[in-house]
Amino acid sequence: MAESVRILLSEEEVDKRIKELGEAISRDYAGETVHLVCVLKGGVFFMCELAKRITVPVTMDFMSASSYGSSTKSSGVVKIVKDLDEPLKDRHVLIVEDIVDSGRTLSYLIKMLGDRDPASIKLCTLLDKPERRVTDVKVDYTGFEIPDEFVVGYGLDYDQRYRNLPYIGVVEFN
Repeated sequence: MAESVRILLSEEEVDKRIKELGEAISRDYAGETVHLVCVLKGGVFFMCELAKRITVPVTMDFMSASSYGSSTKSSGVVKIVKDLDEPLKDRHVLIVEDIVDSGRTLSYLIKMLGDRDPASIKLCTLLDKPERRVTDVKVDYTGFEIPDEFVVGYGLDYDQRYRNLPYIGVVEFN
């Protein structure tokens, strides 16, 4: 089965919204250092662009969690592939994710990281699909709310492909 990609959000739209998110985060964390926690692999493109637009001091760390494998649907089982390198105690943590879909992975991560005694913990996502939510998750900063379509680009992939697209596209199976 072949697939094609239709543009949902242009590179310019994504860039403009990330700038707005950076401004909002900078205002909310004025006088503080924000510790960005990137959820790999998809979140890395977004986090790098977001970090460049945050004006307060930033530290960062990376973790990898998965509930997809090579499928287009969440398996429902969250697997921690790589944990953080640094402690979170007394830090203002901002989890940076590419997409919040079912909410299972983020709900699990927020609880797990919250148990590490951060000063605060919030969630920032580039894309949100609220109609797919099966677990309640509070998203503090949202780039775009999108319909229930399988999206790629800007770090998001379909079986490890299309991450490098500079826009958000919808995979259409022909």
